[in-house]
Amino acid sequence: MILGVGPIGATPLGAFPQDLSARIRNGTETIKLSVSGIIIPEKRVEEGLLLRSTSAVWTEIAQKLGADWSVAYQLSPDNWEEIVAGAFNKSGYKVILTPRSGDHGRDVIATKSGVGCIKIIGSVKAYRPGNLVSYDDVRALLGVMSGERDVSKGIITTTSDFPPNIEKDPYIAPFLPTRLELMNSARLQSWLAEIQNNNSEASSSNGGLA
Repeated sequence: MILGVGPIGATPLGAFPQDLSARIRNGTETIKLSVSGIIIPEKRVEEGLLLRSTSAVWTEIAQKLGADWSVAYQLSPDNWEEIVAGAFNKSGYKVILTPRSGDHGRDVIATKSGVGCIKIIGSVKAYRPGNLVSYDDVRALLGVMSGERDVSKGIITTTSDFPPNIEKDPYIAPFLPTRLELMNSARLQSWLAEIQNNNSEASSSNGGLA
């Protein structure tokens, strides 16, 4: 794996182009980043790539998305998996980003240990407006959850939305919201903003060291 920014990791990790942040803030260029541009990997494990942390690029993208959601549609599906994985990481989870193929419907695996321990499997759907996540996609994740017995919860995240009244479907409704969450574009934007706000407050309370 090439650690760097760009389609083939042309710029080494930690050596981002000087104008990258400005280009993201100004929205003057489609954002195209390798996995190592958004998240910082720890190591490869059996289920995929274990995250160590997020990079400054993750923060820049999250800030831009908070101000202008149209940026969401400049990002690739791979970028979105990295952004969601990074969001769980910033929320205190141990996170594994699964391989691009053979992931059994799981794009992200997020776990917390200790009292109230939890294991979440996440499916990320980077769709344009009007392209709704299907009932079959939701039921497919429920099927994965039934086969993977140690899973506490499934979360489907999309940059678009879900069909109207999906929460009333008799095969889906019993799992909402404690076993299954459906996070549409509005909730996703709000979640990223909340993470940004919480991390900013933590940084301020620790003298900028968080």
